Amino acid sequence: MTAPSGAAAPTEPAPAQPGTDPDLLYSEPEEDLRAAVRSLLADRGGPAAVLADLESGRAYDTGLWRPLAAGMGTAGLLVPEKLGGQGASAREAAVVLEELGRAVAPVPYLTSAVLAVTALLGCETDRPEVTAPLAALAAGRGVGVLAVPLPTAPGTLPEPSVRADADGLLTGEVTGVADAAAADMLLVPADGPYGYALYAVDASAGGVRVAPGVPLDLTRVPARITLDRAAGRLLAGQDTARAAVTGALLTGAGLLASEQLGIAEWCLTETVRYTAQRTQFGRPVGSFQALKHRMAALWLDVASARAAARNAADALATGGPDAPVAVAVAQAYCAPVAVRAAEECIQLHGGIGMTWEHPAHLFLKRAKADEIALGTPGRHRAALAELVDIPAP
Repeated sequence: MTAPSGAAAPTEPAPAQPGTDPDLLYSEPEEDLRAAVRSLLADRGGPAAVLADLESGRAYDTGLWRPLAAGMGTAGLLVPEKLGGQGASAREAAVVLEELGRAVAPVPYLTSAVLAVTALLGCETDRPEVTAPLAALAAGRGVGVLAVPLPTAPGTLPEPSVRADADGLLTGEVTGVADAAAADMLLVPADGPYGYALYAVDASAGGVRVAPGVPLDLTRVPARITLDRAAGRLLAGQDTARAAVTGALLTGAGLLASEQLGIAEWCLTETVRYTAQRTQFGRPVGSFQALKHRMAALWLDVASARAAARNAADALATGGPDAPVAVAVAQAYCAPVAVRAAEECIQLHGGIGMTWEHPAHLFLKRAKADEIALGTPGRHRAALAELVDIPAP
């Protein structure tokens, strides 16, 4: 497997071993990958730079995306080497997302390198219609998005709002597609003459219109995609297409937990640092017992969220049968922790935490947007109850 630039080669994903205990620890290559990504993000200025650049109107930070996706090869972590990727696994992609969450980075990693890539991997990868866009995304030569509303949860695949005719021309509209304005390629589920199917559509093709919405989270902007007899290339049909989209949503939800973990970790770290420096009555405010208890309770939540997120990443990496359970647990737990950590961060930073002078509000907005992405915590708790056969009261 090819190592990302600046990082040691990640370990090969282990084959599925039913009954094997999950590995929640980080391997040395994973820590090397983390260090390389963190260094790149620090060079770009971190959250402060994101805040300063927030109203530039750009769909995403191209100056960060190129070295991250193409330079380091992180866009191809989930893609086998024979298909042009790095041949790593969800564990390594989870580490990248943790760091992107810590920096609230405005790049389409979750949408392109995870959702779109996983959807393509679920198609027949011996067909050139699939391998060509997959290789392009793995090499970071473009951005792809799966054209489904971001709140769509695994296991709740809605009927497509786009129809395809016999000539492969697509007509319809999809709302709430994250990072669609940044995309070069759209992967569009559609009802066609032979039923459910997945098509690839060039975002610059005739008949395609992408209109960015007004988001809460300015670092991951959703958009409305309107197709008017846009030319599509058939990637997969019927059961293969449904399985590919469902698998992409499951992987996306599982790895989103790692981004939420990164958000929570940054908020806790910055809160501890700030309260240790800010003084009142001649003492650091963080030394007051009431605040210490709040931060200690948050540390316990973050530690638990790390275990849940790593369990989901490991289950996805090994292809274990418990992956849907692990993903449901991770999303049900990590989403509320990220929101609470961001709320505590803003409150314990006092007045500055509520202003545009400090990036804390970016983390709260990302955490709130992530809370409804790929299924709400309530939706995942309901799914978990079904998966483990414990009916809701």
